[in-house]
Amino acid sequence: MTLTGDTGPVGPGRVARAGPWWWSRRRGAVLDGFLALVSALECMAEGASFAGGHGWWPVLGAVVGLLVGGSLLLRRRWPIAVVLLALAVTPVSMGLVLGVVSLYTLAASKLPRRIIAALVAMMATGTTLVAFVELGRDLLRRDLGPSPWLQIMLSVVVALGLTAPPVLLGLYVGARRRLVESLRERADGLERELSLLAEKAGERAERARIEERNRIARDMHDVVAHRVSLMVVHASAVRAVLRTDPARAEDSAELLGDMGRQALRELRQMLGVLRTGADAVPGPAVDGGVADGGVVVDGGVTGGGVAGDGGHRDVSRHDARHDAGRTAVFGADSVRDDAAPPGVVTGGATAGGAVVPAQARDPRTGGVADGAATDGASLARLGVLVEQSRAAGMRVTFSQEGERRSLPARVERAAFRVVQEALTNAHKHAVGAATLVRVAYRAQEIAVLVENGPPDGRPSPGLPSGGNGLVGMRERVSALGGGFVAGPSRSGGFRVSAVIPAAP
Repeated sequence: MTLTGDTGPVGPGRVARAGPWWWSRRRGAVLDGFLALVSALECMAEGASFAGGHGWWPVLGAVVGLLVGGSLLLRRRWPIAVVLLALAVTPVSMGLVLGVVSLYTLAASKLPRRIIAALVAMMATGTTLVAFVELGRDLLRRDLGPSPWLQIMLSVVVALGLTAPPVLLGLYVGARRRLVESLRERADGLERELSLLAEKAGERAERARIEERNRIARDMHDVVAHRVSLMVVHASAVRAVLRTDPARAEDSAELLGDMGRQALRELRQMLGVLRTGADAVPGPAVDGGVADGGVVVDGGVTGGGVAGDGGHRDVSRHDARHDAGRTAVFGADSVRDDAAPPGVVTGGATAGGAVVPAQARDPRTGGVADGAATDGASLARLGVLVEQSRAAGMRVTFSQEGERRSLPARVERAAFRVVQEALTNAHKHAVGAATLVRVAYRAQEIAVLVENGPPDGRPSPGLPSGGNGLVGMRERVSALGGGFVAGPSRSGGFRVSAVIPAAP
């Protein structure tokens, strides 16, 4: 702590000490030196006069005056000592400049107010007594007949004139200086707070970027891994029957093309969302491509009407021969009349200029189902997802418990992705295994279960696995406040289950 308020600790926004010793600036040192010189000259003259008047050596009085007056150099460092010294030499009529300047310094300092008041009172009392005595002597010399009341009044006026102005000025300067320092400290504090807020904002932005990258990685994995896995399985089927059964090979190749086009469309949708924002509805095409004068639906391109589930082929081509071929290649359970649960249709429509998947439409109203995901990842598409796995040769049993209802889009998307990734893992690691897909609609939550048995011994398609699928599923479910469990089952297969709150 400083004593006069002229100096202070160096901190943010403060100028470092540039003066010698205890002076914060050279200007203060020069000013104190000048005041000390004036005080020393005044004290030397008064000291020599006092010493000569009392029969002492004038030189001795001048030396004492020099030391007393020069003590003003210490006023910023030890203001109390300088005031006491000025009070001590008051009876010998020495140190007028010293007393005035020391009182100003004392009042402007950061000393406790009770100490300042006590020293000012002592100085005022001493000055009053000295003035009373000197006035009495002067009146006696002039034979004016001293009046006690006149002496007292004049003494008080002199004392107030010598002590009040420097004290009041010092109090004002000290208060102003402390106000400026407090404002500076407050500004420094605000600057530090802004710096901390900027750092926290940067950290939040970095966390948001990391979360967004993770989300994009999950979406890319969900789209690419599942579709490519099915494409690899279909490619293996094409190679197996290409020479022995060209018709079956043609059907498998057609399904392979469908998978590739669907993967490209989903990637295009995701890129469109990234460009326009998370809430934008992709408009180019949804599960079908471009409609030529018709309606874009789940399947492909229409030639002026409606296209079914299948890609770039006419409705007339999606006939009994195609279904029979698919059945012959993948078994009788690959084509079912109840492939899609309630709410799943094979058509689509545009809503407000944006293409909406047919599976997201309400069959009762024809509009978009409440809470349905517009990127194709919704519970309404689970039947289609299961049929795609069946078409790839997997034995899948699909069951639904409870009455299906619309849920928030992110809940449906998370549940759909869990089932999708679990089926993808079954394609990779459990070729030919029987798989169970179960969805349970409960009052406050939705539960999904995918469990596959051990593989049947057929060669694996050799698809790579980095372990990101399970991590992504867990992150999706945890982000919605749900629970996720994955691990080996008692039958030697693998079990994936998730429970997601209906209103996270």
